Amino acid sequence: MKTSSVSLLLGVCVLLLSAPTVSAVSLYVSPNHQQFFKGDRYVSLSCVDDGQTADGWRVKRTRGVSTEGCSTAADFRRFNNSFCVLDLSVSSGGSFWCENSSGQKSDEVFIAVSEKQLILEIPALPVNTGSNVTLLCKPRNGSAKKSYFFRGKVKLGHGPEGKWILHNVQQSDEGLYSCSTLIHQSPQSRLKVKGQSSDITPALKI
Repeated sequence: MKTSSVSLLLGVCVLLLSAPTVSAVSLYVSPNHQQFFKGDRYVSLSCVDDGQTADGWRVKRTRGVSTEGCSTAADFRRFNNSFCVLDLSVSSGGSFWCENSSGQKSDEVFIAVSEKQLILEIPALPVNTGSNVTLLCKPRNGSAKKSYFFRGKVKLGHGPEGKWILHNVQQSDEGLYSCSTLIHQSPQSRLKVKGQSSDITPALKI
């Protein structure tokens, strides 16, 4: 009986050690938005650990069934493997994350590059529980107009200047958000909410 218990314990330990794990390293996105217009200038992506660039980590992306690093993607201007700039004039976006040689991964961030006339500026990175989050309905041409905001298919209300503020966000506020004007509709993007933290923001500049 004791032998079986020890064998089972050893087997669990081996499984835990061999499985890829999610690391404290995270993907930092600047500007911190999920949606961009095709033709916008750029968005930078960096692997960070405690506010510093994480050496040995690579920015990677999935589009459809293909996975690539920023060292091989044609729409990246590469500074190094852990700090890359996505050229929005040619990019179609995708799902991005950081990964090291051991297979550890950060959380994924989805970035949409839209050719539509309206986008929703919503944070790409998870927001802290209890914070206030401003959603901005942004037209391709002209200034922000009266806009309607949705969570899924439920209308939250309207903002006369194209803004909607989510006050004191909680885990229950996670979900897909979009906005519309009388003419156009934005794509949907998911708001992610995390627990309270020290919220250290790395100062990365190009």
